[in-house]
Amino acid sequence: MSRLVIVSNRVAAPGENRAGGLAVALQAALRERGGLWFGWSGKAVRDASGALHEAREGDIRYVTLDLSRADLDAYYSGFSNRTLWPLLHFRLDLVDYDRETRVGYGRVNQLFADRLAPLLREDDIVWIHDYHLIPLASLLRERGIGCRMGFFLHVPMPSADMAAALPDHARLFSTLYAYDLVGFQTGRDVERFQDYVRLFGGGRVLEDGVLEAPDGHRFRAAAFPIGIDTAHIAAQARQAMSKPTVRSLRESVKPRQLVIGVDRLDYSKGLPERFRGFERYLQRHADQKGGLTYLQIAPISRGEVAEYQLLRNELEQIAGHINGQHAAPDWTPLRYVNRNFAHATLTGFYRVARIGLVTPLRDGMNLVAKEFIAAQDPDDPGVLVLSQLAGAAYELRQALLVNPYDFEGVADAIATAAHMPRPQRIERWQAMMDHLRENDIDAWRQRYLAALRAA
Repeated sequence: MSRLVIVSNRVAAPGENRAGGLAVALQAALRERGGLWFGWSGKAVRDASGALHEAREGDIRYVTLDLSRADLDAYYSGFSNRTLWPLLHFRLDLVDYDRETRVGYGRVNQLFADRLAPLLREDDIVWIHDYHLIPLASLLRERGIGCRMGFFLHVPMPSADMAAALPDHARLFSTLYAYDLVGFQTGRDVERFQDYVRLFGGGRVLEDGVLEAPDGHRFRAAAFPIGIDTAHIAAQARQAMSKPTVRSLRESVKPRQLVIGVDRLDYSKGLPERFRGFERYLQRHADQKGGLTYLQIAPISRGEVAEYQLLRNELEQIAGHINGQHAAPDWTPLRYVNRNFAHATLTGFYRVARIGLVTPLRDGMNLVAKEFIAAQDPDDPGVLVLSQLAGAAYELRQALLVNPYDFEGVADAIATAAHMPRPQRIERWQAMMDHLRENDIDAWRQRYLAALRAA
């Protein structure tokens, strides 16, 4: 049986917190056949030597390397997060076109290739993850590596015109041709990639999902919507109801219904627009005023970046305005919290909530939407209000789908969710929950790896 090699920006090494569903799924894949997980150690040092660190757990090897602070700034903070992240989330206005960070991104990918290539065997199956490592297969091919390689993009694929706005776009995106299989979250992402290959990438689309590079190499592109550990989330949410923090939240909102949003503080999540939609709900549906409390949990990320500081300030101003206009002595309509909670606690919060508000401006998938559904009480489930611009909207069709830019539409969806009859809530929830059970995180990785072996 071929060995599996997983490559990602970060590695979930033994002893680290591996609560995330993706880490658990990749661990399961490695345990099935033995293998190697390769990536950055998470450490930034003054002068990185490129030396490898290794740990073992059963038949799994974890191999990491440190990065210098300069390389980390250019590769991770720079090109990955200030150039590729906004580009891939359709925000050309926020793209940083600094050539130096692009050079640093290439340099770190070269370092990964140099250190990984000697560890690979001809019959390995290599699975590379996300936008940090787009060129890696091409660099490994240059070093004589001929084994099967696949790539999975966890974030959206932008439109062809938008991708082509990146200077030297072909130099970056054409490196995807070196893979045997390129995986995306949705069929729409596959279509956008095929449009790019055909219009700007110099390649051909032979048939849907089968592409040909300018040099004649053929490869596949397909959608593999990522799932969650559905059964685990459901059990975790049930157990969380006895936690003091969850009980306290439940008591604090009574007799009102709870609306919840949980998002990393990021401009792609559409939080200012979501706040405005909630404000419009309070204005348009005055007959329901006082019936809902909206809790938005938004842990700070990339707090040193100017755009994120501005976003935080904007949200604080909007929240203050909403509460100043609409609060009563015994009611604060919007609770805005910038702190982390344990995942087990969050699933309890989801179960308490009557409405899940998930309205990103653009998202590859959005697993909060799926976790909200999995966490619900089957006898009295809540309602999901979901952005049609999230990848999850292609699967969770029974949610109330909204345009996050349409404040009136979001407002009306909140009102509809607040008064949806219980039989209708159960019917919608059951259809989505059945889908999540059938298409959980294990099914996702099994389908991807089967397609890669067959590519």
